[in-house]
Order: sequence, then C-alpha cells, then structure tokens
Amino acid sequence: ALTERSPSNGGGKPGRQVGEAFLELQAGATAFDERGIVMRDLDRGLIDFPAIRDGQEVYLCWVDGEPDIGFWHDLDAGYAGRQPL
Repeated sequence: ALTERSPSNGGGKPGRQVGEAFLELQAGATAFDERGIVMRDLDRGLIDFPAIRDGQEVYLCWVDGEPDIGFWHDLDAGYAGRQPL
C-alpha cells in the first residue's frame, strides 16, 4: 500500500496514514494475543476465544456478521469442528 500511494519512499500523508493504520492493527493484534484470543482469518473476521466448557478447555468461535458467539470447538478441531453452544 505504501508503494502504491506514494511516488518515492512511502512518505507524505498517504504513507503516514498507512503507517498509522498498521501500528493500530499491530496494537490490536497484540491485545488479542495477550488475552489468548486467536485471529484465524482476518479477511473473514474469524476469531477464537479460549474458554472452559464442561471442565475442558475449548475455543468459542465467532465470525464477523454473526449476531452472537454461538459456536465452540475443541482446541484441535478448528472451524470444521464447530458445534452450537
């Protein structure tokens, strides 16, 4: 994005905007990581939240556009193993 928006070294307003957006995204990813939240697919908005269900560690699974967190899966099952809560 930096090379597309600026003619030389990524400077100027377009370069600054992209750089600031990148830093904001990086800070958000760090905040997720600190909470154990796993970003699985940025384009789809697919994230997993660690949780305990029936005494077992699982992931709660949410995709952007779903009204609520309504699915879970085992730690090694992934999206294909989603089950309704």
